[in-house]
Amino acid sequence: MALEKFDDIYQRAAARKGGAASLNILLGPGKQDHLLPAITDDRFLSAFSKKVFQSGFVWRVVEKKWPNFEESFFNFNIEKVLMMPEEMMERKASDPKIIRNFNKVKTIKANAHMIFDQQQQGHSFAEFIAKWPSNDIIGLWAYLKKQGQRLGGNTGAYSLRALGKDTFIISRDVEAYFRAHDIITGGVQTKSSLNAMQTSFNDWQQQCDLSLGQLSRLIAYATGDNYMHLEGVIDAR
Repeated sequence: MALEKFDDIYQRAAARKGGAASLNILLGPGKQDHLLPAITDDRFLSAFSKKVFQSGFVWRVVEKKWPNFEESFFNFNIEKVLMMPEEMMERKASDPKIIRNFNKVKTIKANAHMIFDQQQQGHSFAEFIAKWPSNDIIGLWAYLKKQGQRLGGNTGAYSLRALGKDTFIISRDVEAYFRAHDIITGGVQTKSSLNAMQTSFNDWQQQCDLSLGQLSRLIAYATGDNYMHLEGVIDAR
């Protein structure tokens, strides 16, 4: 099936969301990668860690406990986390002030190593992320999955979006769109499916001035049953 034109998708989403003005508000801000270098690397480790703990868990519980995580892990200072011995990590993982999951706690140090490795190349991790091209965002996902821990699937992508890196998200609606149009047929995280989705987003970006994040939302708003308007917005991105 031929790739649907951006204008057709936009018009359908606008009709579902109460017009172009309302849709544009729902799409949110555009690309903000230029702001990334100002973010300190401890905030990257904090964001990665929060998304790891939120995966498969109640997000609001993680949010409520996150100040305790910050305190327990030295505000995610990379050097201090890397100096934590195994026994300290085990002790932290049994503290009821945080979420007691040793396997997830261990990812904090592992992902600190990933960040530290980039720092040794003469730049901050934030600068490394900021320079990654948006036309190969799935390559950045693959990097996080391979070099980090538990950052595969949507976890890495949601972490990047939370920090301001432009990325699309494979939500249920976005996946449903690509399947309905026979752009993907196998597993959503297979190399062929990811390449097909990246190519589609790249093509749409040639037809408009929207960021990957905005396009991702647009696809979701043009698909499925998310008929919310401004007065009842939920995240279907």
